[in-house]
Amino acid sequence: MKAAILPVTPLQQNCSLIWCTQTNKAALIDPGGDLDKLKAGVAKAGVELEKILITHGHLDHCGQAGMLAQELGLPIEGPHEADRFWIARLDEDGARFQMEAASFEPDRWLEDGDTVTVGNLTLEVIHCPGHTPGHVIFFNRDRKFAIVGDVLFQGSIGRTDFPMSDHQSLIDAITKKLWPLGDDVTFIPGHGPTSTFGQERRTNPFVGDAALA
Repeated sequence: MKAAILPVTPLQQNCSLIWCTQTNKAALIDPGGDLDKLKAGVAKAGVELEKILITHGHLDHCGQAGMLAQELGLPIEGPHEADRFWIARLDEDGARFQMEAASFEPDRWLEDGDTVTVGNLTLEVIHCPGHTPGHVIFFNRDRKFAIVGDVLFQGSIGRTDFPMSDHQSLIDAITKKLWPLGDDVTFIPGHGPTSTFGQERRTNPFVGDAALA
């Protein structure tokens, strides 16, 4: 398994390209914009895109996912259907923030406990509401690796001042669903640098062990 981070949109959202080294099959997770940059990144990696995965319905994470899927003939998997209302308003949000965006219908909505595949890789789907009601994260148990969208960041957590956000649900998702996966899990967040769950338990001022004691 390999992964590359391709920041997109004015919000510098971490679109992740992950691929199976055995099959060369790949997925883009959260291709929110800058599609030419993303296609160039795929070409540079020399991999074959198999699908698009979405963590949640916010503009910077999936505003251009439907366009890319249509252009390349790719299926979209995710997020959880509770984010349908966010995806339905992508055209409106794009106009508001002066970013090209279009709503779409995923080929597969994801539920907690589902799995998705990329080549021979298996990613577990964990529903982590709070930032948005339908937010999911993707976890590869073999490599102790997670892509967590806007649930958790190095030194911070996702915002909960959006419609249908819920702060306590976010705290519960992090502490009850992510921490049990292990301190040695490395994660790519939706923005900013990578970290590990252990580092965040030690130092994060919102969900670290000391902060919640």
